[in-house]
Amino acid sequence: MLRRPLYPESLESRKEIEKHVNKLRDMDIIRKIGHNEMMEVTTPVLMTWHYGKSRMCGYFRALNHYTKAERYPIPMIPHALDKLERAEYITKMDFMKGFQKNLVKANSMKLHRICQAESMIKGV
Repeated sequence: MLRRPLYPESLESRKEIEKHVNKLRDMDIIRKIGHNEMMEVTTPVLMTWHYGKSRMCGYFRALNHYTKAERYPIPMIPHALDKLERAEYITKMDFMKGFQKNLVKANSMKLHRICQAESMIKGV
């Protein structure tokens, strides 16, 4: 079982996490689930940048036990730059607008749950 205790957080951090959770819930990316279900969960971590903006992440280090080593390692930087040199478009993935659309196998969905102070949430 991956159930972890909550990280200590300030009242300010807790309000910020709640704001992120409400925004994701309004976008139908996550939903609230019951506390009484036996399930694996992780805890939310608030990442704050120097300019004050923040992003909520799940602390999924416990999942390392379940993951397989990458069969295709990250390419060497010079090779990646050679490929980018010929690119017409270069973009980035925005987690709020695109990352949640990545497919996750059904038997792995139980590992993508986050426990916060008042409730538990999971991806839709």
